[in-house]
Amino acid sequence: MENNNNWNFNQVQQPGIAQPVAKSFISGVFSWMGIALAVSAATAYVFGTDMTYMQYLINPGKGLSVLGYIVMFAPIGFVLLMTLGINKLSSTALTGLFLLYSIIMGMSLSFIFLIYTHGSIFQVFMISAAMFGVMALVGYTTKTDLTKLGSLLFMALIGIVIASLVNMFMHSSGMSYIISFIAVIVFTGLTAYDVQKIKNIGSGVEMGSDGAAKMSIMGALTLYLDFINLFLALLRLFGNRRS
Repeated sequence: MENNNNWNFNQVQQPGIAQPVAKSFISGVFSWMGIALAVSAATAYVFGTDMTYMQYLINPGKGLSVLGYIVMFAPIGFVLLMTLGINKLSSTALTGLFLLYSIIMGMSLSFIFLIYTHGSIFQVFMISAAMFGVMALVGYTTKTDLTKLGSLLFMALIGIVIASLVNMFMHSSGMSYIISFIAVIVFTGLTAYDVQKIKNIGSGVEMGSDGAAKMSIMGALTLYLDFINLFLALLRLFGNRRS
């Protein structure tokens, strides 16, 4: 599981124009997130349903190929590169990395088509979209400051990562179920928190600047990760495995 909730920028609030700017900014964030999800979904479907492409990721009888291992671990590197290099990369470079990242993530996600039925993947995706949409609306409209909630959820996220690493060696189905259940709660809450954070950041950006463009991409990356992790957690809980 991955999530990036540490990117932050000190922006000067501009009373009077903050609300229109925030709406325009968050609209751009969701647009980039939607584009990335569409790219990942299309890539996952192509690789997951056509063995001509899947054979590039899996060596029959031998497990993952070299490319298979790359697409499994490369997304973490992309997230670190974009997060740590945001001040050095241009908005164009950051956008290119984000789109390339969405392709690599799609290839990584293609393995779920080998594990779960196509019908259950689609159903869980729609459920995830509905839950994400509701919590995004909550985060955008609520007047309650979710900062403390975000801090608690981030600590819970660290716990989930540690527990997941431990369970890689224990192979406990019971622990896997508990981790997935907690992950659903955590990423549902993080969705609301991240949307509110992005809205607040958008209130002080200078629209049209390179900095605003980079913040828009990083906001899209954050929400993309929230959605993907929520989807995968729900899939582990409710997805029907192939016989």
